[in-house]
Amino acid sequence: MFRSIVFGLLFYLTTALFVVLGFPFFFTPRSWSMAALKVHARTELWLLKHIVGLDFEVRGLDKLPEPPFLVASKHQSAWETFALIPLFHDPALLMKRELFWIPFHGWFSHKFGMIPVDRDKGPAALRNMLRHAKDRIAKGREIIIFPEGTRRPPGAPPAYRTGIVLLYNALDVPCVPIALNSGVFWPRRTWRRKPGTVVVEILDPLPPGLPKAEFMSRLRETIETASARLLADANAESRNR
Repeated sequence: MFRSIVFGLLFYLTTALFVVLGFPFFFTPRSWSMAALKVHARTELWLLKHIVGLDFEVRGLDKLPEPPFLVASKHQSAWETFALIPLFHDPALLMKRELFWIPFHGWFSHKFGMIPVDRDKGPAALRNMLRHAKDRIAKGREIIIFPEGTRRPPGAPPAYRTGIVLLYNALDVPCVPIALNSGVFWPRRTWRRKPGTVVVEILDPLPPGLPKAEFMSRLRETIETASARLLADANAESRNR
C-alpha cells in the first residue's frame, strides 16, 4: 500500500508538472502536443513498473491496420485511459464532456483533438460526436472508444452501449477490438496498485460494413472471451506471488 501511495502522489505531481511545463505546447503544432502526451504516458508506466512493480505487455500489434480505424477497448481501470495512447500513431479518445471543463486538463484535451461525449443531451449530442469523429477519421487518426461507457470490474457482466455501433456505421473503417486485464492490478475506488503484468491484447480487426447486430455480437464475444482468458491468467499470476 505504501508503494501505491507513493506512486499515486508522483502520478499527480508529474501530471501537474507536465501541464505546467507543457503550457507552451498550446502554441505549437498539435503533433508536438501529442508527442508530449505520449511522453507523459510512458513516464507514468515507468513509475508504475519501478515503484509498484506493475509492468505491461502488448500482444498483437502486428494486427493493427493502417490508420484510420476505430478502436473498441475493454475498460476496467484508469490505466488504459493513458497507457493505450502510445500504442497508436495519432489517437483521439472519446471523453465525457465534463472533463473538457477542467482547467488545463480540458484545455489540453481540446488541443489534442479528443472527442467530447455528452450522453445526456440526446440526438443533438450524438450528431456532434459523429461530426467530430468523422473529422478525426478524415485526418487519418485512430479513434479510441470504451464501448461500455464506464469502467467495469473484472469479471462483471458486459454492458455494451449503442454508441460503438453508431460510430462503426458512420465511419466506415475497420474496428479493432482490445481485451485487457488492468482491473486486477489497478482496482477501482482505491489507491492500491498491485504488482504484476497488465496484458493488452489487440484482436483481429472487424471489417467495415457488417450488419449492426452481427457487428455488436462479434465485438462483444471477441472482447469478452479474450478478456476472460486474460483475467484468469492475471488471477493465477497474483496467486503465485
